Amino acid sequence: MILDEKHEEFRARIRDFATREVEPRSRELDRKGEFPWDLVKRMRELGLLAIYVPKEYGGAGLDTLYYSIAVEEIGRVCGSTGIFLAAHSSLGVFPVYYAGNEAQKKKWLVPMAKGEKIGSFGLTEPDAGSDAAATKTTAIQEGDEYVVNGVKRFITSGSVADVIVFTATQDPSKGYHGISAFVVEKGTPGFTYGKDEEKLGLHGSITSELLFEDCRIPKGNILGKEGDGFKIFMETLDGGRISIGALALGIAQGALDASVEFAKRNKRAGKPIYKAQSTQSMIAEMATEVEAARLLVYQAAALKDAGLPYLKEAAMAKYYASTIGMKAASMAIEIHGMLGITDMYPVERFIRDEKLMEIGEGTSEIQKIVIARQILGK
Repeated sequence: MILDEKHEEFRARIRDFATREVEPRSRELDRKGEFPWDLVKRMRELGLLAIYVPKEYGGAGLDTLYYSIAVEEIGRVCGSTGIFLAAHSSLGVFPVYYAGNEAQKKKWLVPMAKGEKIGSFGLTEPDAGSDAAATKTTAIQEGDEYVVNGVKRFITSGSVADVIVFTATQDPSKGYHGISAFVVEKGTPGFTYGKDEEKLGLHGSITSELLFEDCRIPKGNILGKEGDGFKIFMETLDGGRISIGALALGIAQGALDASVEFAKRNKRAGKPIYKAQSTQSMIAEMATEVEAARLLVYQAAALKDAGLPYLKEAAMAKYYASTIGMKAASMAIEIHGMLGITDMYPVERFIRDEKLMEIGEGTSEIQKIVIARQILGK
């Protein structure tokens, strides 16, 4: 897919920011497990936290393709910073933009779009992940309030977020028809945090447990109507697959870039590594698959921007980009040899960060189910 001049100019600006400011922080963020507050501030200043949201709501007024490019370029050097951008923009911002009324958009969307507040999305529970319809968190109406009880787990940016969209059931007997979407703000009585997870990768990204214990939220905190929750989070995840596909693509590109640089600069057994046929074979395979993944991600973004169906293409992009991303990271380590498993080079971080892309926002198995159903008919 050939990008127009404006998208290419945008890519160049984001790559410059990523190379000059994000990449130098990436190793430290990973080693210390620090949330990238400084980079969040810079992304806010650059207008990257709600790229596709109209300017009237505080966004950049661009499109999904611009957004995908931004996630890709930042993910190329730092998965932790990339997943913050993806989670805030796709999971925190989008549900309010998509389903919020004007008052809710002014209250929550505008400050999230401007980067004044961090957004997050609480869907996964200890017993409800891929089967989101099994949600056990409850929201029972009492007068002008909902009383929420339950636990959310593996929530990206959970304990640092100011605004969290979450799902809860109002009637478990109705299955997904009984699920609604709500907003809770940091500091609300009855809403607290459990542990932040120790993870394989993405150490600079906070992944939290959210606890609701007789948490009372105003009736006006429901998004859409009662029972709309399943529809809202499915729409959210459809778009989120594009952003995770873009992040997986970025990490894969980073692995390829690191491999090319290493092969050109180093020797093995007295001979330049890049001259080995086995190295050339791996580089060629990585480059071809990365480019194919890019085409899938950009196609899904372009379809969404055109207002056309994109569910199948988004699932394909997420599935394929995460699959070849793991393969590219593994090949990158092989090209680096024993040095590849040390923290002297970023490729060991790339493979740790890339693994989540096969799991988060719908596992590869779920993506294949989505793709098959779109082809075979529901």
